[in-house]
Amino acid sequence: MFKTYIAVIASTIFMNCNAQNTNLIKDRPASNVLLLLTDDLGWQDVKCYDIDEPSPYETPNIDAFAKKGVQFWQAYSPAPTCAPSRCAIMSGNHPARAQKTHVIGGAPPTVYANKNTQRIIDPWYSGRMPENEMTLARVLQQNGYKTGHVGKWHMANNHKSYPQPTDQGFDDSKSNIGITKRMKNRLQGFATEKVSDPYRLDQNGFPYHQNSEDALSFLRKNKENPFFLYYATWLVHAPIHTRSKALLEKYCKKLGVDYPTDPKHWDLKGQNNPFYCAMVEMLDYYVGNVFNYLETTDDPRWPGHKLSENTYIIFTSDNGGMEKHPGEIITDNYPLDKGKINAKEGGTRVPLLISGPGIQKNIQSDVVVNGLDFYPTILSLLDIEKPKNKHLDGDDLSTLLLKDPTDSKLVLNKEGKERTTMMWHFPHSSYQSTLRVGDYKLIRNYDYKNNPNPRKTEFELYKLYDTSTGASKRVDIEEAKNLATSDPERAKEMNAKLTALLTEMKASYPSYNPYYKKELEHKETTPTSIVASKKKNKVTFTYKENGAKVVKANLIYTLNGGHKYEEWFKADAKITSNNTVIVDLPKGTTHYIINLIDEYNFLVSYPEMPTFKGLRAKKENYSKYALVSKK
Repeated sequence: MFKTYIAVIASTIFMNCNAQNTNLIKDRPASNVLLLLTDDLGWQDVKCYDIDEPSPYETPNIDAFAKKGVQFWQAYSPAPTCAPSRCAIMSGNHPARAQKTHVIGGAPPTVYANKNTQRIIDPWYSGRMPENEMTLARVLQQNGYKTGHVGKWHMANNHKSYPQPTDQGFDDSKSNIGITKRMKNRLQGFATEKVSDPYRLDQNGFPYHQNSEDALSFLRKNKENPFFLYYATWLVHAPIHTRSKALLEKYCKKLGVDYPTDPKHWDLKGQNNPFYCAMVEMLDYYVGNVFNYLETTDDPRWPGHKLSENTYIIFTSDNGGMEKHPGEIITDNYPLDKGKINAKEGGTRVPLLISGPGIQKNIQSDVVVNGLDFYPTILSLLDIEKPKNKHLDGDDLSTLLLKDPTDSKLVLNKEGKERTTMMWHFPHSSYQSTLRVGDYKLIRNYDYKNNPNPRKTEFELYKLYDTSTGASKRVDIEEAKNLATSDPERAKEMNAKLTALLTEMKASYPSYNPYYKKELEHKETTPTSIVASKKKNKVTFTYKENGAKVVKANLIYTLNGGHKYEEWFKADAKITSNNTVIVDLPKGTTHYIINLIDEYNFLVSYPEMPTFKGLRAKKENYSKYALVSKK
């Protein structure tokens, strides 16, 4: 009798709570979204992600925010560099599918610095998102949201080139770099308390940062409307400096290092760069101001509630931490291997914190997620339909977030099954494609033939975790134990799956450089004696084969040759009999070249293009060396 009585009471309470929650949801207006994307912030740069050796960086505001939602321990960026990740997040398209796989882009494939020493050539890749892309911002704008961009854009082949945020669905855009503006000498010119100082120290001793103020300004102006703010911080990207002398002194003392005397170099290994330490704490302070504004400001559309109660907040980074650049060690992503510009764990694993209405607080999750998931997740959380015919490569995390953030079975792929697979394609610099399937990760290296590094094999296979017991037990997140030889069947199976994914996305691949002076098998068999003839808009290229069959031909062309922001595109060319390639020039073509790729994956360009570095040094355009399309 007593148990029955208790059950009735419990049932009544449950129904009353459900009724209250239903009324709460019913009364709640359309939710806001803050997507806070930091720049080059590594997985081990945020204090709440500390494992193994403690990090010296202090991030109290980010740590406090982590307890207000879900902290993901296996979150990834779409790419190991900035621009492709940003384009992927905003467009929902995988970098491989979008042909946007690295920064800048929109140029003819060529060697970076020295034709005699570089073994491999990057493929052509796009310089930007298409101007008609149905971005996340555009969808929200069309559904009544005030959309704002603040900070870094970098979704075109130059920060200031077309298209800009207001061309891609944003009502407002502010890109002031604030305190990240390069200092002439990072040991001089620190911020002061003088009224005339543009970086005047505030009451807490932090320099004024226009980038942060722009974010707050957008929130103040648009709090009476449902809003989407894409706040892309310039911190903690290079240049590595701080305008706060107090913070620099603080971290020198904390690290036990001498105050710097050389403004240009820092060569102490590990997380021991006091300039970078100060930058991380400044980032924390400025995003903390934004968090605080949402926490303390009344929601004019929902009386009795604060803005934070009806705002979904996503905090993450565009790629892994940048460990070093010439002359300076910046940070260390250990235990993860490598960093930015590499598809290993250190280059793609990022901090990710998500909070908002209906999302449980203080939850830590080992579910594998990706920045590509933001687009479908945000639409689902806001109850907005996906645009017709819009392809999205990420998957919806809303059920995971609202039901049980620790249950990976709640993330479903396009076939409605549990998602277990994730892929990255980075045919640049480190020249890799990688595939995560469950606990295992495969790395395919493109630059392995005759590579002087004996450790550079075609495949690497690592077991990152062991989830056989249901829990996620760390095994080899360091990617130190290559299992490709001991488990060849798994490597073969994963490689076949990787090939299938890349093929479906029509991914572009790097090629070998025929001008490399050292040994490189088959380089002497590449095609030569290329001649071009043009009749109206039809161009015919003839060439001589020297033992290797030409298997692919690409027209590389520009519509604005000689322009400040010259941009090049790629089109397939038709290979016919008698060593001939025929192609129709697209309307408006001003300059063009042809790329021939042979069966051994060597790329030959006609006309031959200068190196990227040499071109930049002379401040020239590729069009100067290309064929001219006369009208």
